[in-house]
Order: sequence, then C-alpha cells, then structure tokens
Amino acid sequence: MEPSLRRAAQSLCVQCSTALRGRLAQRSPARQLVAMSSLSKTTTATSSKQALKATGATTPAAREYSSQSAPSFNFSNSDKPPAPTSVKIAQDDLFHSFSDSPVPEFRRRAAFMRQHAHCPHPDHKPTKMSTLPEGEQSETGEMPPCKVDFECPDCGVPVYCSKEHWMDHYEEHLKICDTLRQINEDDHDLRSGRVFHEANLPDLQLDDAAVNMTNWDTFMYTREFNAVDSDRGMRQITRLLTYPITVGSVLHELSPYNIQAGGRLTTEGLKSLSALRYNLHPGRSGRGATIQTLRPEPPPVRVFVLGARAESSLPRSTWVQLAHLFPESRLHLIMIGPESMANRDDEFPLPERTPSNPFGAIVEDRVWYKMKISTIVDYYHTIHKTGHFAPYDPYFDCFVLFHPGLGHPASSHEWEETLPLLLETKVPIISTGYTQQDLDRDVEWVRNKSRGEFDMLLEPGENNFRSLRWDLNDADPQDITCGNWGVWAFRGKRYETTTKDE
Repeated sequence: MEPSLRRAAQSLCVQCSTALRGRLAQRSPARQLVAMSSLSKTTTATSSKQALKATGATTPAAREYSSQSAPSFNFSNSDKPPAPTSVKIAQDDLFHSFSDSPVPEFRRRAAFMRQHAHCPHPDHKPTKMSTLPEGEQSETGEMPPCKVDFECPDCGVPVYCSKEHWMDHYEEHLKICDTLRQINEDDHDLRSGRVFHEANLPDLQLDDAAVNMTNWDTFMYTREFNAVDSDRGMRQITRLLTYPITVGSVLHELSPYNIQAGGRLTTEGLKSLSALRYNLHPGRSGRGATIQTLRPEPPPVRVFVLGARAESSLPRSTWVQLAHLFPESRLHLIMIGPESMANRDDEFPLPERTPSNPFGAIVEDRVWYKMKISTIVDYYHTIHKTGHFAPYDPYFDCFVLFHPGLGHPASSHEWEETLPLLLETKVPIISTGYTQQDLDRDVEWVRNKSRGEFDMLLEPGENNFRSLRWDLNDADPQDITCGNWGVWAFRGKRYETTTKDE
C-alpha cells in the first residue's frame, strides 16, 4: 500500500480498513486515495482537534537518560515521520567498555560479571562440567577458580582474571571476540535513543500476494516490510520476529520444511501439519461479507506456548504478524508458565480465580480481530489434569516450546510430569533450542523418557528464521547464544490398527 494510502487508512477501524484493501486493490492510486480520504475525512478532523486540545502549544521535554529509559519500539503501521528524539549515543559511537559505558545498566552488568563469572584460562580448575566427549576435553590446571576482572579492549567485556591470562589465551578468545563486540554495540544501540524505523511492521497481506518463506530476506520482501538498510537493524528486528515467524514457518502451507531430500519434514510430520493447515488455510467455499454469503466459522486454532518467558511480553503487534500469515483463520495464543508474566509489571495484580476463570487467566481479546491471547501463570500439568482445555484436536491444537531445556540438568525435572501429558494428546509439539547440541540433548531426553513412544515430525536442525542477533550470558561471558537457533517437532506415537488374516 502506498504511504499516502496507509496514512489515510489509519483513521479507519480495523475491519473497515481490511474490507477496503480488497476493493481498492483494483483501482488506480489516485482513485484509491480519493476513496479512502473521503471516508476518513470526518474522523481525521475530529482526532486532529482532540490532539491539538490535548497537546496545546507545549513541546516535549528532553528525556533524561537512565537504564530504565530504553527506547521503545514504535510498532504502529503508520508512515508518518517520527517525532524528534534526543539521541544520546551516536550510531558511530556505539562501542563502549561495560565498565565505562554511559549507560548505568552496563556498568551494573560489568559488576555482576565480576561477582559471578569465572576466568576461562586452562590454568584454573574448572567450575562446571564439560559437555565435550572425553577425548576432546582440554587439560586443566591446579590454580583455584578466579573471577573475571580484566576487560578485553577489543570487545569491552570482562572476560579474564588478569591481562596476563588474557594475552596467554588470546588465540582462543579471538574465536568469540568479534561476536562479543557485536553484542556490545547492539545492546548499546537499543539504548541509544534512536528511532527504530525497522520496527514499523506491515499490515494485512493482499489476497493475491503469496509469502515466500525461504529465509528472512524473501519473507520481509514479500510481506512488504520497510527496507532495512543495515545489518544491525536486521539483527534487532529479527530478535523480535523470530518467535511468531518460527511458529508460522512450520505451520504455513508454504513452509520451507518439506518431505523432499534435505527438507527435514517426515511422513508423520506431513500428516500432522496437513491436518492443522486444513483449518489454517480454509477454502473460501462461497464465504463473504454479505448476509447471503455468511457461513459458520470453525473454532479458533489454539497455539499453546508452554514455559512462556520473554515471548509472553513481546509487543502484541509482533504476535499479530503470525495472524497475518493466516488471514482466513482465527487464532488463540495461550501463554502458560510460572514466568509468563515476566516484564509485565503494569498488569499486576492478576485477576482473581473464579469459577468462570479458574486459573486467573489474563485474556486480551482485542489484539487483532482474528487473534486472542490468554496468559496463565501456572504449570501446564496442573491445568491439564483438570481437563480445562480438553478435548485436544490435532486439527485445531498445537504446542510450542521456546528454549525449554528439556534435557538440561537444571530444568529437565520441571518437564518430567508434563511430557507424558503432552504425548498423550497426539497433537504436534514444536520445540526450539539455542544450538545443535541443545537440540540433540532435548531429543535424547524425550527419547529416553518416552521410551521411544513418540513420532518425529520435523528433524532437528537450524531454524530458517532464527534470530540474527547474538545474546550474552552475564554469568558466563564465554556463553553466547542465538534465540531459536534450531527447531524440531514431535508428537505422541500413533498406531494404525490393521487386520491380520488367519
């Protein structure tokens, strides 16, 4: 849609704007603008008067800089020029050592690393168990563990206990030094005060336009994203979009995963995902907006996000991108987990548990006219045993686990009671991981706990829509990860009954 048309459409409600898009697609740009401007004239004038009364002649005061004043992404679909912003860190001055950063949060992170992170030099005794095979483990010294205190001048992150150990281990540090510097600059960019133009997300897809889900570039081009003219901007926006688009890339009928050689989709996976796609991409069958073409609507497709953490606090316009991939179906996202309200302090206290809302769910039914999001602060196995969401239908339900750590020693015990309940539903379970090793560990844990009673739907491997930005573990600066790096899918094993001739 042209920028002028998009601005005119902002004054209309969602359903009016959606209906107009199809009818205006056949008109010339000039006729489109006249038609939409005439409909929105009254609303625009009224809103402008109200805005003038509210703002008056005052100018916005300069924002004081603090670690809590990180720039918020502008997720509106408007192409209006952004309001002037006082930029605190220039784009050519993003690199700062953590200890000398102008942002207080980075100085606190440097202090946290010095208190908790250990020097990785092999002269020290190890502080954690190695995950490498016995033949590949490096020899360790007899010096006691020591906390990091020396900041590498190239990446600005506290990584070693002394300059001597840093110099002696420099060849090994070079393997991650450039990535650490990139993380440093990307984190400072988020708090630089600039306007994030790449976060202006597109609205509905035109009916005649297909989405190419081969990779990030083809997806953003065919979904009419604004051009992202820098690698850093691409890393920032994919860090947000990786959650909804990872789910969409597996469920969509134009998914990059298929049953061809190297496509990673198994025969059982094609069966399960075809059932979901039947309702995610329904045929028109004579449906329309008039009284004569009204048809009964199927129930919404339920996407259960278990163990929800950061993904539950994403801007809702980010999750709406998932709804745009399936414009003809209704979606219900259900975030479940004890940390599902993290970073959502403004929504406390939680609703009371009542007979009509037994788990105190926070329901957002105005996210999009075909999408609803519910958040429940509880463990899934507790809810499953009550039958609250039963019955489960392979045609309308699926589970998503973002970085669950199924096989990680620190978190696997939390999933032991949940896994059998998930497998007995026989619906697809999509899971992601930070690395290939993380995926393999999760697969092995599921195989051992289920005793092989599960079907692989999508072979473990790299996610086409992983985050392009790397993240740093402050408790261990050597541990750098990539959000949703890998993806795989499975479900409880299904058996087919056959007759045997005697």
